[in-house]
Amino acid sequence: MTRKCFTRIATFTCAVVLIFFPARLVGARGAVQGQQPTYTIPEYNAFQACQTEKDTPGKLSCLDSFTAQFPNSTLMQYVYQLYYQAYFQQKNYQKTILYTDKLAAMDGKVDQGALLQALQVRVQAFSLAFNPQAPDATDQLTKERDAATEGANLLQQFPKPANATMSDADFAAQKKPGLAFFYSATGFADFELKDYPAAVQAFQSALSNKSDDAVSEYRLGLSFLALNPPQSLDGFWALARAIDLKVPQSDDVQKYLRAKILAYEQPNCENLADAQLSELLQLAANAPERPATYSIPAAADLQKIAQASTILTVITDLQAGGDKAKMTWLAICGAEFPEVVGKIIEVQKGDGFADFKVFFGATQEEVQAATTANMDVKVWTAAPPAGSSAGQVTPQPEAVRLQKDDAIRFSGTLASYDPSPFLLHWDQVKVDASIIPQEGEKKERRPVHKTPGM
Repeated sequence: MTRKCFTRIATFTCAVVLIFFPARLVGARGAVQGQQPTYTIPEYNAFQACQTEKDTPGKLSCLDSFTAQFPNSTLMQYVYQLYYQAYFQQKNYQKTILYTDKLAAMDGKVDQGALLQALQVRVQAFSLAFNPQAPDATDQLTKERDAATEGANLLQQFPKPANATMSDADFAAQKKPGLAFFYSATGFADFELKDYPAAVQAFQSALSNKSDDAVSEYRLGLSFLALNPPQSLDGFWALARAIDLKVPQSDDVQKYLRAKILAYEQPNCENLADAQLSELLQLAANAPERPATYSIPAAADLQKIAQASTILTVITDLQAGGDKAKMTWLAICGAEFPEVVGKIIEVQKGDGFADFKVFFGATQEEVQAATTANMDVKVWTAAPPAGSSAGQVTPQPEAVRLQKDDAIRFSGTLASYDPSPFLLHWDQVKVDASIIPQEGEKKERRPVHKTPGM
């Protein structure tokens, strides 16, 4: 998942609809409601002409004339509002941002409701206009972060109107979508500025106000993974949550998550990541926060298990089932073992191969007494089909001379296993030629010896 894709998905925040508290309007007699007029009748008439103009280019031309004629008018905050609204309608997002910033720069002269609306529009315009390749991208991001942070702080502190009939709790709930909107915008800017700890905090704040925000979950996941060192498990969980919440381009996000899990674990059998991904998606769908008990082993953990494994420990761990079996199989699936011995329980001949059902045990007595196989050893007696998992293994047609109850010694790769009844499947098998009887030879059956290092 590239930074370009991160930016593209982030633009979906513009779909958020916020209901802010309206700014006070210019009254019919030229006064801001509740205040005495501080401007002249010509100023008022000129402003009203611009406000009532329906044609957007005509409105902008009118506003340009007003600004040139009355550069210090006390109506300028309302002029800036008309400017950014008109430019937003024209999809001129750079000019939209310019005039929202002019309004915000008026400090205490601006109605707080008007300022909130301007900051909302600025954030929306930025998400639609930002080009990460722009020469001044860092400066743009810094200003966006500051504007979004200001919006969140202003909305958080915005008082409930004195005449409001809603409860304090309902008023606080009404703010939550807006807070999530601003925090998400802050996190986006932090991420692009590579301030990943700040991005994590901002996205978490967004989700605390709107827990079903798929885009914030997605961006939170990427932020966790971008930390140094990465918080991989939290990142995986957040991305899984985003997929469950149907983040845009969810198929691509799922492919990205699978690739990240593979890179984190580095298992020999890549198909094992599919089962883990499926489990992760199912668990994350029901829990916004990752449970402390949930874990995915890292490559170093699996390497330790593999280095300490023998055929005996592998079979024992896999037969035990549960988490132990899962971890062991992640570590040793696809691993090659150079010398494995056992007793042939059954021989099944196929087209170009001999399939030996073999028992491997901890002691000579256990092996000799065995009547049920715990390993499936497939030996190619002719060239395997093109594209077969057997690869370039050399055929051993002489292996068909091995019989039931014979000892077998071979090298091979662990391919899969059946939990119940237990059967460990081997691939790319090569039988030790010294244990195969010569043509016409009646070879006395030898006792099975332990695998070295078992």
